[in-house]
Amino acid sequence: MSIVTIYHNPDCGTSRNTLALIRASGIEPTIIEYLKAPPDREILKALIARMGMRVRDVLRVKGTPYKELGLDAMHWSDDQLIDQMLAHPILINRPIVVSALGVRLCRPSDIVVELLPQRQAGEIRKEDGTLLLIDAPIAGGDPDLALALQGAGLPTDDLTEPGRRFFAYVTVSGERVGFGGFERMGQNVLVRSLVVLPQARHRGIGGGMLALLLRRAFDEGGAKPGC
Repeated sequence: MSIVTIYHNPDCGTSRNTLALIRASGIEPTIIEYLKAPPDREILKALIARMGMRVRDVLRVKGTPYKELGLDAMHWSDDQLIDQMLAHPILINRPIVVSALGVRLCRPSDIVVELLPQRQAGEIRKEDGTLLLIDAPIAGGDPDLALALQGAGLPTDDLTEPGRRFFAYVTVSGERVGFGGFERMGQNVLVRSLVVLPQARHRGIGGGMLALLLRRAFDEGGAKPGC
């Protein structure tokens, strides 16, 4: 049996990218096309629990009957939402990846790197040609962060104030490509200090950094990103 399982929709670019990234690491995963073979109630509940997410946060909105069913109303219980996901599997967001290292909703697809026991030595690209990125939390007082922001003409005087989170971004080969941060205001998130280093510009990296940054904000209680 494969050490990685992906609940996959081949029509979804993020799902295709995630599958390609798993394969690029040398792993052939077990692929479950969940629209054809949806998980049963107990498996779905277990996946959601292992991801540490609310049931509502696993619902997909785009390209689904979410609005028509009125699922944005807050009266739905978790069991009722799961009933709808089982009746309409397209409502299950994708891709969900399971490995010995955990279970994650891999949006953006870069998140899958956290679940892989091994990585390809060279760079890994998505189907649009952009690079897989890895983020790492850093302190607001990191001197490289301040230097990069100063070089881009961005402010640095409040980096160490409470409520701010910062990350450095690298490629699989270890090339540092930028920095980003956010400030929480309840469930709202202020993106700040997003800077691509000069040698990494014009390579489509900024969009990948932003997607990862918004996911980290969501994981820490920010509002759900569009999905």
